[in-house]
Amino acid sequence: MYNTREINIGNVTLPNRLFFAPMAGISNMALRKLMKSHGAGLVFTEMICAEGVVRNIPKTMRLMAVSPEERPSAIQLFGRNPDSLAKASQIASEQADIIDLNFGCPARTVVNNGSGSALMRQPELIREITNNVVELSHSPVTAKIRSGWDKNSINAVEIAKIIEDCGASAVIVHPRTKSQGFSGLSDWNIIKDVKNAVKIPVIGNGDIKSPQDVKAMFELTNCDAVMIGRGALGDPWIFSRSLTFLETGIIPPKPSDYERLTQLLDFARSLVDLQGEHRACKEIRKFIKWWTKGLPNITEIRQKAMHIQTFRELEDLMSPYIEFASKEQCNISEIDDDETLVEINEE
Repeated sequence: MYNTREINIGNVTLPNRLFFAPMAGISNMALRKLMKSHGAGLVFTEMICAEGVVRNIPKTMRLMAVSPEERPSAIQLFGRNPDSLAKASQIASEQADIIDLNFGCPARTVVNNGSGSALMRQPELIREITNNVVELSHSPVTAKIRSGWDKNSINAVEIAKIIEDCGASAVIVHPRTKSQGFSGLSDWNIIKDVKNAVKIPVIGNGDIKSPQDVKAMFELTNCDAVMIGRGALGDPWIFSRSLTFLETGIIPPKPSDYERLTQLLDFARSLVDLQGEHRACKEIRKFIKWWTKGLPNITEIRQKAMHIQTFRELEDLMSPYIEFASKEQCNISEIDDDETLVEINEE
């Protein structure tokens, strides 16, 4: 049906054209490794503060750490100072296969500092940043952008051309404006416009929730790769199922309740190994909401899970439900795509 062939970003060859998005407070190492195991061709760290990298701040450096299992991988940097971003990219490229620049985050704290999507209003600063980073980075450079600041200033094509002129190896387009945040629908036609305007690879992002969405984005926009963010939370199978659909035209069945819940516990165990039990048990709470979305009779378990303090408590809480699910081995009911996701700053 569709060729899921390798793709080159600069001198980096990626095994396929489905990528896992950088999401602030979400895309930790344990989650990236999980998405890679399900077929993601490239995974991105959450956005990393360039100033923190330059200053060697321990928390920032921990966020930037990349494991061998997730390679090839990309480190996403944000900031507004061209020199700091260039120096940070030089440091980050010692362990990253690709350096990605965040010109799209709509979070208020980021925008108020003049970073993220605030830069969509400063094309010449984007030019200076990208030039400096491309010059110093040892790895190929990409940039993630939005449609523009608001509906009256759609400038994704202009910004993409600047990024290409500066020597970047690809551009990622999330076709919502800063003003939209994550509300409303993304306008995939903007991805198409960017694809028609530049020669470097264009990666489409926004509103991908199923294998059918992946195929539709490829067909409508002619983009070179598709990036999946919120649609993969609680559903890492979207990568393997989409690859199979693109290659064969057949959509594999959704995972059973048992598969979802046992993987949730496996992921929680990995998170404990990464972050320590105290921090991981707080962090896992938001993931439980995504992993159990659409499951029957789950409300009480979700509520109790918000108070767990140890992995053993989570295991004891989930075990009866998992035991029941193992006997049923039923497929999940259709997910309500309108349910609001929380605590996500960036897809």
